[in-house]
Amino acid sequence: MSDFVQTSIRNRTGHIVLDRPKAFNSLSLEMVRALSAVLLAWRDDPQVDAVVIRSSSEKALCAGGDIRFFYDAGLATPQGGSALLEDFFTEEYALNHVIHFYPKPYIAVMDGVVMGGGMGVAQAGPGNRLRIVTGRTRMAMPEVNIGLFPDVGGSYFLSRLAGRLGLYLGLTGLTINAADALYTGLADVYLPEAQMGALLALFDSTPGEALPVAIKALAAPFQAEAGASPLATARTALDRHFGAPSVAAIMASLAQDDSAFAGKALAAMRLRSPLMMSVTLELLQRGAHLGVADCLRLERSVVRHNFAHGEVLEGVRALVIDKDNAPRWNPASLDEVDAAMVARFFAPVWPASAHPLRHLD
Repeated sequence: MSDFVQTSIRNRTGHIVLDRPKAFNSLSLEMVRALSAVLLAWRDDPQVDAVVIRSSSEKALCAGGDIRFFYDAGLATPQGGSALLEDFFTEEYALNHVIHFYPKPYIAVMDGVVMGGGMGVAQAGPGNRLRIVTGRTRMAMPEVNIGLFPDVGGSYFLSRLAGRLGLYLGLTGLTINAADALYTGLADVYLPEAQMGALLALFDSTPGEALPVAIKALAAPFQAEAGASPLATARTALDRHFGAPSVAAIMASLAQDDSAFAGKALAAMRLRSPLMMSVTLELLQRGAHLGVADCLRLERSVVRHNFAHGEVLEGVRALVIDKDNAPRWNPASLDEVDAAMVARFFAPVWPASAHPLRHLD
């Protein structure tokens, strides 16, 4: 087990506590392996009726994957093919699949920052999930900000949001609050941070089988306190702009709108990787017609192409390594991106019989 993943069983509930606060619980390969091992063990354990995942810190459930590791491992081998990097994405996406189809109630306390890989460990399938947000929740799929794309199943869960909400989140990488998370369907219940103590007490006093109902009862009086969703207010304009057929057309549409919503979205997109925004648009369009396993297999191929191209390495360099916030995207502008460049990211990397996620169903 990882030093950063604490586990216990109490009252027939398996408890997972992510405990890497200095890194906002960013996922390492060791953490992915620890999460996979315990979830697989509890899946068939008759002593475990439900699972709770939360953080030891109020700052973040999980801020994503360990991008410093991505950078170091990606540079270590020509064409970004480090064995550890390959293992990380294969095993992380396999973990996302386990979580999506988990047969027992899976309760995610999405307190603080929940981004990227954090969404991957929180967005379980609809059958048994309960996703709790608080006033501290800051949620995003911000991968385009580092020259990546919304992975960890993002091609599945973003593409299934109402209207063009998923495209907005994937292409801008912007952060949303608890009200927006509830509105988009990326969360289920709101609980004020002042009730976190009551929630922890509930975990200790309630058997796993009864826990989801008890949590909903605890949260019920507070739902209105989440407030109004800014995305709900902007929804008509959002669907119009992000319904355009290309990234260039979306940005042109936004540029014709002088609202604060459009200005913020356009300003964000102007900073993102032109190539990876185009790849993201194609990915979400494809993902809308695929099941979970096929989405994850598709993402696994796209992430290999991404590291070979080097876009994510440049994005991490600019954001985290040199901190100059001046990525040199390749290509540098959207008008240099053509259909052939995008198509190369979707070319098969392995024969179907040798795909590292071929076992997913």
